[in-house]
Amino acid sequence: MPARYLFVESVNENDSCSKTDLHVEIKGTTRYNKPCRIWTDVLHIRRCSFIIRYKVYETCGNFIVSLKYKDDHIANSPYTIDNEVYPDDCNCALKNINMWLKEWECGDVPEQISNDLKRFNNINFKAIRQKIITKYDSPGSISLCHYIIKENKIYRTCYGKYVGFKMFMDSILLSLTKKTIIPNLEFFVNLGDWPLVKDANDNFPIFSWCGSIDSYDIVMPTYDITESALENMGRVMLDMLSVQGNVKKNWNEKIPKVFWRGRDSNRERLHLIDISHEHPNLFNVSLTNFFFFRSEEEKYGPKAEHVSFFNFFDYKYQLSIDGTVAAYRLPYLLAGGSLLLKQESKYYEHFYNNMIPNIHYIPVKRNLSDLIEKVNWAVNNDAKAEQIAKSGQDFATKNLLPKDIFCYHGHLLNEFSKKIVSKTEILDNMEIVEGSKVSNCKCNQKVREEL
Repeated sequence: MPARYLFVESVNENDSCSKTDLHVEIKGTTRYNKPCRIWTDVLHIRRCSFIIRYKVYETCGNFIVSLKYKDDHIANSPYTIDNEVYPDDCNCALKNINMWLKEWECGDVPEQISNDLKRFNNINFKAIRQKIITKYDSPGSISLCHYIIKENKIYRTCYGKYVGFKMFMDSILLSLTKKTIIPNLEFFVNLGDWPLVKDANDNFPIFSWCGSIDSYDIVMPTYDITESALENMGRVMLDMLSVQGNVKKNWNEKIPKVFWRGRDSNRERLHLIDISHEHPNLFNVSLTNFFFFRSEEEKYGPKAEHVSFFNFFDYKYQLSIDGTVAAYRLPYLLAGGSLLLKQESKYYEHFYNNMIPNIHYIPVKRNLSDLIEKVNWAVNNDAKAEQIAKSGQDFATKNLLPKDIFCYHGHLLNEFSKKIVSKTEILDNMEIVEGSKVSNCKCNQKVREEL
């Protein structure tokens, strides 16, 4: 992935450490015995816990990671990596996907994938391919991409007027095919937010970024969290690691109010503004843009100025409330260490079913009728609220970091390939998806030849 990362924390979570006392040195040498270009970033996430991110720009050997607190090495530092370390753009896919999943310690197949795929057996794309294309032939409202991966190369054809979001699927597939050998397979990706498959009789296997209780799409990580996994220490400012490293206040320093910003993409969001007007001591919430309910801007405005997402966590309580579908910011709200109040919803992301109400977050009714009750509970039970906030953050750390997003995609493609019985053939109307060329990439050719 673009940035590797490791965690450093004291065994005593009450210890307090200074970032200036943590000394990190990551180095390696090129094949020409010159120092590698390595960018290192240290994030202080809480008390005596740190995330160290690093990004390599060329093939590195003799790779050593040295971690010291003050003048003493931490644990078994310095750590030596025997194998060469490659930049993300290196095409060094040497192992089949089962070996890669094991090497990355991806664990068992996620339950959500098993549940999504259990209704599909013996998928014959030769029989259903044209049915899918015809069923969703609505260029102004539906955008769909048809992918084929064969011999670890990616091919696609897209249908619809607005297909720009294909770049997110292209990016994760290109990254995966540089790391592992993906089985030959064929699949369709919905580029919109709304799930597509509403009729169980259709039995159409379509991948979507959002699922719902009244649809049958196969859910994968959203384009948002996938891009943040690919581009952390790159072109994105917000990712699951940077959120934790940019929270400025400890729990006891946070303001005991609900903080929320968002656009008017759901009637409940307008209702939230009404509630906040009645209870200003408990809320700092505002709409940032009016599109769906422009005629009501005078009542629910004025529009709020931009607030850095990192500053959301100056407040103890965060609210996840649906927009057009699930609110894709939820992973970052969990990661920030504030207490998450989550509206009940028929929509879900790939990880929602693993979260436990009142353990990782506080559930709130769809119509927000119990929101005041839940906020007051949090105010009056501060220690319990803090523990739920920490459990939610721990859930994000264990399930939603870049490695987890890569693993989920890997498991999904691998398991889905086992369901297909039709022959994988590149169609005439498909174009090959190619990534950028990297000139300073040197893979281990000896290992490649042996495999």
